[in-house]
Amino acid sequence: MEKAIAKSREKLPYWRKILDASLPVDLSYIPIGLACGILLNASGFNVWTTLMVSIMVFSGGAQFLIASLLATNAPMLSVILMMFFLELRYALLGSSLSKYLHGESLGFTALFAASMNDENYALNYLKFSTDKKFTPREALHVEHMTLVFWTISNIIGSLIGSAINIDLTIVHFALTALFLYMIVVQLKNGLIIVICILSGFLAAFFMVLTKSTLGLVLSTLAASFIGFLVEATIRKYKPKSGWLRPMKNPAGSPEDAEEDADD
Repeated sequence: MEKAIAKSREKLPYWRKILDASLPVDLSYIPIGLACGILLNASGFNVWTTLMVSIMVFSGGAQFLIASLLATNAPMLSVILMMFFLELRYALLGSSLSKYLHGESLGFTALFAASMNDENYALNYLKFSTDKKFTPREALHVEHMTLVFWTISNIIGSLIGSAINIDLTIVHFALTALFLYMIVVQLKNGLIIVICILSGFLAAFFMVLTKSTLGLVLSTLAASFIGFLVEATIRKYKPKSGWLRPMKNPAGSPEDAEEDADD
């Protein structure tokens, strides 16, 4: 049965194979892309500028960030710096895919890196890990297929936003909700919780001090540096500290029970 399915897939046209590989992400981009396009329009972007930012940035988090900061008349320097630190994670993601791109030209690698984001990275990494026939060319086209869905969704959202009135306070709420979710999914141990709380206080302090959103950049740098130093110190002098242990599932699990027994 599996061989028959594999043979039927091999007979599919190339574009259909790429679409099948990227479809889970493509479908998820439609509602998020529509919302992003509406918010960009509410922040002053027209259809053409939305098209440009969708292709050149291609990051939901960064585009929501742009919409929020521009809605509050943040200086361009703050926007650029915040985007830089937000997207810095792609340097690590890209390095884990580099082993699959050996032999490719510099131009191909640059194009691949420019069209990579979190979701198509996960798709391509899974395909490279499980399918020996999956090629860098196919991975690049998976990225481009997801880019097409994202861009079209953004444009449609922009058109919807131009047809209805959107209260700009929604922009702030959407970005706040997005980053709260990003924080919650990363709360893996007690140290991260403490650093998150510390970064909140530092953000308020630096924003009052600088009287601009540049304080967010300073608080991000300060909290990251403090977190790095504290974690490195704990790992060096007390590697089994509870501050670095993963938080337990409230419902409990066999693994938690084993850890408790070992303690």
